Amino acid sequence: MDPLLLSHLVLWVVVAVLSVVVLALARQVGVLHERVAPLGAMATQTAVEIGEKAPEFDVLDLEGRKLHIGGARADGRGQLLLFVSPICPMCKKLMGAVRSFARRERQAVELVLLGDGEREAHRAMAVEHGVRDLPFAISPIVGMRFGIGKLPYAVLLDSNGVVRAKGIVNSREHLESLLVAHETGYASIQDYLVGSGRGRPNGAAASPTAAEGSRP
Repeated sequence: MDPLLLSHLVLWVVVAVLSVVVLALARQVGVLHERVAPLGAMATQTAVEIGEKAPEFDVLDLEGRKLHIGGARADGRGQLLLFVSPICPMCKKLMGAVRSFARRERQAVELVLLGDGEREAHRAMAVEHGVRDLPFAISPIVGMRFGIGKLPYAVLLDSNGVVRAKGIVNSREHLESLLVAHETGYASIQDYLVGSGRGRPNGAAASPTAAEGSRP
């Protein structure tokens, strides 16, 4: 047989085998995509649960401006309360994502940073990470009333001051998952996973990478 013809036959056989392998891999990628749960904030039990009216507070931010938390809002926006601390490494890591998230979602929610401790330490964190333009209040009573035990933790209130989503947030994806959970009508990402058949029965399918964060 002509060596050139033989080489062409071998080449076509190799191409056919590679095509089959690529198709098989593409199918496996599709299966994995269906099985892998979306990364979302891990909801934990707090003093104010989803569906309940949040308590209202009047506090001052780091710049001395009055800030009202909770209750009905005339502008129709919700409030995303983010509890942080300057001694929480994950909180500091999250600040970059917080800045861009707040700017992008400002039409839907007002992002409010809340801390507990020395005002100057929180002010230094705000300056260092470029979030001085965001409402940032120091008020231990807010965290106590909501029953926040781990940081960073976020609570989403709708325009009527009702808690719609909450969870430990370690990334921008976690923050966005709270808005998605509210928009889809699910109380949390765990409920979404169970309702869509992509999670485990007890809601334990929240991503294990959603670490519990640090205590203040």
